[in-house]
Amino acid sequence: MRARLERLKRLAWLLDASIQLPGTKFRFGLDAVIGLVPAGGTVIMTLVSLWIVWEARKLGAPAPLLLRMLVNVAIEAAIDFIPVAGDLIDAAFKANLRNVALLEDYLNGRLP
Repeated sequence: MRARLERLKRLAWLLDASIQLPGTKFRFGLDAVIGLVPAGGTVIMTLVSLWIVWEARKLGAPAPLLLRMLVNVAIEAAIDFIPVAGDLIDAAFKANLRNVALLEDYLNGRLP
């Protein structure tokens, strides 16, 4: 279970925070880069984000938590369809890091 969570944390970091904008503290990841590909990038990255939710389900996350995670993915996917501004907001929203943090809180007993 811990090994699976650590893999999800590494994936979320790669997707949402692995690249630092030079001269700033702002970080983004492959999600924002691949999301720049018109329509197809958003679809691919949404599927990867949904895979994280699927893994949370396999780790025993309850339905209310899974719903919250799905809402994060839906918000990010919807925002990403807005040209240019959506890509910038997507880079700041970081749904994958949010979802993995929610899962980790649940697994550590910090969420019901």
